[in-house]
This record gives sequence, C-alpha cells and structure tokens, in this order.
Amino acid sequence: MYKQSIIFFGIVIPVIISAAILGACAFIRGKITGSFDSKVQYYTGYEKSRLGALGIEAQISRQREDYKRWNEQLEKETFSVVTTHLRAIGEKLPPKEFQQTAFERLGQSGGLGSVSAQKSSGLKFNFRGTYRTVQKAFLELETIMPNLQLQELKIDPNSSTESSLLNFQVTYTAWES
Repeated sequence: MYKQSIIFFGIVIPVIISAAILGACAFIRGKITGSFDSKVQYYTGYEKSRLGALGIEAQISRQREDYKRWNEQLEKETFSVVTTHLRAIGEKLPPKEFQQTAFERLGQSGGLGSVSAQKSSGLKFNFRGTYRTVQKAFLELETIMPNLQLQELKIDPNSSTESSLLNFQVTYTAWES
C-alpha cells in the first residue's frame, strides 16, 4: 500500500530533481564555456590589433620628422620648391656636367595624374649633362621631394661636338595636397 508512495517520493521525484539539476548545470556550463570562448576570441583579436598598432606606431615614429617635412613641402607651391631644390643641387654638381636648359610648368599633369582624383600638376625639365651626373641630380631631387613621380624621360645625344653630354627631357607629376 505504501509501495507506490515510497517509489514515487523515494525514487521518481529524486531522479527527476537530479536530472533537472544536472540539466541546469550542463546548460550553465555550456553558457559559461561559450562566454569564455567568446571572450578569449575577443582578447586574441584585441592583442593582435594592439601589437599591429604598436608596430605601426614604431614605423610612424621613425618617419615622423620626414612626415613633418613632407607636409611642409606639400603646403608650399611645387614649382618654386622644385626650382629652389634644383638650384641647390646644381650648385653641388660640376657646371659642365649638369646644365638646366628649360623648365616649364604644365597646367594639368598627364598620365596617371590626369585620371586620378588627387590634385596634381605637371613639371617639364630640360637638362644637358652627363648621364651619371643628371642621374645623381634626379636621385637627390626625388629623395628630397617624394611627391614627384616620373612620368616621362627622353634622352637624346647632344648635337654639338661635345659627345659626352646628353640632352634630357623629363616630365614629372607633382602630387599636391
């Protein structure tokens, strides 16, 4: 007579309560594990981003002085800055091996500058000189002014008797801010 009550209250209800507790524990464990995995993933992403930012900051800090100088150059008029730098470069080189014969400002640059949304202008130079000396001058000019992009270079032999000199016609695109 009490057999049903004993089975019901002694076995069935404790099994159901134990199953409910185990189910709740499994559910909570799953939530905690999922939350932990999500937080680990966010932390890993954060660490990668932080290390990447530190790398970029290290690179920028090395170029900070150059960046300031480049911005100052971009604020000035390109034509006058280029003529000033070419004059300074020409003073360092032998006058017989490096002679500027013409300098022309083109309104709109051709080539890549004409199809780009970035503001640019064209500059055309004519020089007479030896290949090595003019190459040194271009290297120094492009180092000082990284906003210059070589668009066209023509080299012709000089028509006079001085065979070591060449005629150079150079067109640059000057990127502006």
